[in-house]
Amino acid sequence: MNKEVAKAAKKFGESFDEAKFRETNPRVLENQAKWNEIHERYSKAMNESNFEDLRQLILDCEIVCPISGTRNWTEVRQFNLMFSTDMGSTADGATKIYLRPETAQGIFVNFLNVQKTGRMKIPFGIAQIGKAFRNEIVARQFIFRMREFEQMEMQFFVRPGEEIEWFKKWKATRLKWHQALGLGNEKYRYHDHEKLAHYANAATDIEYAMPFGFKEVEGIHSRTNFDLSQHEKFSGKKIQYFDPELNQSYTPYVIETSIGLDRVFLSIMAGSYCEETLANGESRVVLKLPAALAPIKLAVLPLVKKDGLPEKAEEIINMLRFDFRCQYDEKDSIGKRYRRQDAIGTPYCITVDHDTLNDNCVTIRFRDTMEQERVSIDKLHDIITEKVSMKNLLKKVIE
Repeated sequence: MNKEVAKAAKKFGESFDEAKFRETNPRVLENQAKWNEIHERYSKAMNESNFEDLRQLILDCEIVCPISGTRNWTEVRQFNLMFSTDMGSTADGATKIYLRPETAQGIFVNFLNVQKTGRMKIPFGIAQIGKAFRNEIVARQFIFRMREFEQMEMQFFVRPGEEIEWFKKWKATRLKWHQALGLGNEKYRYHDHEKLAHYANAATDIEYAMPFGFKEVEGIHSRTNFDLSQHEKFSGKKIQYFDPELNQSYTPYVIETSIGLDRVFLSIMAGSYCEETLANGESRVVLKLPAALAPIKLAVLPLVKKDGLPEKAEEIINMLRFDFRCQYDEKDSIGKRYRRQDAIGTPYCITVDHDTLNDNCVTIRFRDTMEQERVSIDKLHDIITEKVSMKNLLKKVIE
């Protein structure tokens, strides 16, 4: 279909109406009907876990392996994605247990503890971070797909019937959080789920353009009231919230945001690493980390190791070190020192020169642009605070 559209666009030029062409062109309509049929069969088979229909669809569409070209597929199989182990001091008395594939259930079990002790009113969220385990079919792509990983999750409890609106709100808010890191808005996209988990009524992924393609870094799910109601059912304990505004008790619905810490780290590193060729023909390696996340916020560099410049640099370090993680470097030329700081992602370099002793000013160099600005030492703290503040980064999310 896209080939037909591209061919027509080239033929008709500026007068081309793509929407009308897609609605009227016989070949496009024929292919669209085929696509719709295949898509409907696929969606139905996936939601019903009908492996025979999935295999038949692969055969009917004559799908081949993109690498080898073979059609010799195995049967469609369900993989075991959980790790099992035995708990007990003796082999005979051991009980089979499973390592958690998510951190969420601890939140649900403790829902009433948190709600009552914190006197929380719905809507409210509970967030936590911890280890999770997935029996991945193939662990690969560096730290993107691992069997043991660090997961950050939030369960946001809402009134029944309001979950879809909250789902849309958190979907937009979480994308804004990722984009606020400054790696490029075009590197993120949504992938809405067609096959939903049995407990969900809406789900989407936020994907990032990794070096190996767009991949999921976070999932947002509307989990309905399934988790709390199941814990209530099997524990025999009432897990409900009394809403004073409605004067009734109910099992809250839940919006979940689930993000892999390792994957976010990988996306930030991949998005920040650059190899640049400068105007003078030289090259530099620079890690353009978001300033709020950079481990070293600034480096103080005396121009030379004499004439009182190191002592003045130490004064500046002592003034800033309680609020920012700083480095002091006096070895090699100033250019080589700049390159070292570029490579570890230090956003700002403060150069102390001979004029500093007279005018109490220093040169601040900006990592990404390599521009330099002369500023008063008295203003350094405010300038750096404004640039590296996590608070300012988070403000972008709620603007």
